[in-house]
Amino acid sequence: MNGLSWHWISLQLAVPPVVGVLLAYPFWRKSQPIFGNIVGTAVIFTSAFGLIFREYAEIDLMVQACLDAGRTCFPEPSAFARFAIYAFIALLEVFGVFYLSLRVEERDRRRQYAPEWQR
Repeated sequence: MNGLSWHWISLQLAVPPVVGVLLAYPFWRKSQPIFGNIVGTAVIFTSAFGLIFREYAEIDLMVQACLDAGRTCFPEPSAFARFAIYAFIALLEVFGVFYLSLRVEERDRRRQYAPEWQR
């Protein structure tokens, strides 16, 4: 098993942050940024864990097929590197969710002041 699953990596890059932000945004607008961040983070990390488990199952099936055929084979890149890619992507996406949360909270806070008092 050589190469990375680019289809699944691109799925991790595209879908979870959008879904996480869409689910977190109503909480942010209701001045509940912590709950919004928890929801967004849960969506992103859950999808990352799911894709890591999918990758693990795929590697396990390939290695088991090799062992059943009487030979040894190892995935390239290693399983750890594959899992780390999904985890790192998820971590960066969570940083993005937190950053957006701060932007929304700042915008709402500035709205509470009269325009002449804002910088």
